[in-house]
Amino acid sequence: MSKKIKTAFVCEQCGADFPRWGGQCTECGEWNTIKEVRLGTASNDHSIRSTGYAGSRSEVKLLSDVNLSHAERTSTGISEFDRVLGGGIVSGSIVLIGGAPGAGKSTLLLQVIANIAGQGISVLYVSGEESLQQIAERAQRLKLPADKIMMLAETSVQRICDVLDEVRPRILVVDSIQVVYTQTTDSAPGSVSQVRESASYLTQYAKKNQVSIFMVGHVTKDQSLAGPMTLSHIVDTQVILAATDDARYRVLRADKNRFGSVGELGFFAMDSSGLKEVKNPSAMFLNRAEKPSSGSVVTVLWEGTRPLLVEIQALVTECQYGNPRRLAVGFDQNRLAMLLAVLARHGGIFTANDEIYANVVGGIKVTETSSDLAILVGIVSSFRDRIIPHDVFFFGEIGLSGEIRPVANGHARLNDAAKHGFKKAVIPKANAPKKAIDGLKIYAVSTLSEALDVVSEL
Repeated sequence: MSKKIKTAFVCEQCGADFPRWGGQCTECGEWNTIKEVRLGTASNDHSIRSTGYAGSRSEVKLLSDVNLSHAERTSTGISEFDRVLGGGIVSGSIVLIGGAPGAGKSTLLLQVIANIAGQGISVLYVSGEESLQQIAERAQRLKLPADKIMMLAETSVQRICDVLDEVRPRILVVDSIQVVYTQTTDSAPGSVSQVRESASYLTQYAKKNQVSIFMVGHVTKDQSLAGPMTLSHIVDTQVILAATDDARYRVLRADKNRFGSVGELGFFAMDSSGLKEVKNPSAMFLNRAEKPSSGSVVTVLWEGTRPLLVEIQALVTECQYGNPRRLAVGFDQNRLAMLLAVLARHGGIFTANDEIYANVVGGIKVTETSSDLAILVGIVSSFRDRIIPHDVFFFGEIGLSGEIRPVANGHARLNDAAKHGFKKAVIPKANAPKKAIDGLKIYAVSTLSEALDVVSEL
């Protein structure tokens, strides 16, 4: 039977397909990223349609007849990792974990499967980049039990699945998806078509045999996952392990999770014995200088299901070169420009001729608006060279008309700050608790001008 070689033009940056080559990808806007790839051979044999994507023939069902039983989960033995995954590893799920070289991806996964193997669950670690000796040395350095962890050095997807049929593990680690290949595609490992087809092959096997798979993924220069965008759509969960500004700490976050929230963060400390959980991340980010300085304030963020206290620093200095800079690290630059406009219009403080730098200490990325009030108070503190006491914290969203709007989970934020020794809080009036909190004096404000009056009296 004649077979036809199929080719396509695919953007290496976003994975978009095109009928012909072009200089610029119209989807992501990148230049010179469209490459011709071979998709393998196409056949007229329709027998390949006998099975579905999940490895079995599908049947039409009413939505009311679908079984709503909760998915079985396996604990990783690391509570911070379980939190990010949504409570543990779901049977038959695909988890893609990415991060910069040296972030600790392989170390974390080796610790995870060692914990799972200790529960009597069979695990298999497939290495395509490191030798088995290197992994054994790492396990010895981390003092992990190695007598129950099965290892395999292989890059062929078909061979990996053959081994899976033989040893029948419940947890599989593939390190990494960029180096494995499928024999049905002629392109080199790491190409768009190889990554896509290899991930699809493993996903089909996992869904059919209820094997949970961890795939390690490379990242690009901008710290996004390398490979086609379809890889993110194929997997069930996508997490990123990143280092903070202080290289001792790592933050694990979920960018996608079909079995839990994407707002959860996991915090780890890296030392000679591997990654250790940080049970109290607020203490990690509140390592403030002993001598107070202007421009330093504390706010309470809400990450997933828990509050997180972080320090925000601001610096206002006279412009020396004509065009004043506005630099925001850790939050949206456009939001900083908007807040400065509100400060000028409703706070009476004009900074048009000053350079302004704002930073979230510890490398945390602020994605919510509850830090608005703290950012502006920090800017005003630096502008007036007035020190904010260390026992005061702020939170609240600021609107364009100068009003301070309430934020979610206000009571939980107040309780957590009180446990960490804070004595005063400046918060939105709508977030004021009905009952007093022991040891915490609350200033409830409704406008920016009221908040600035309170700050001047602290």
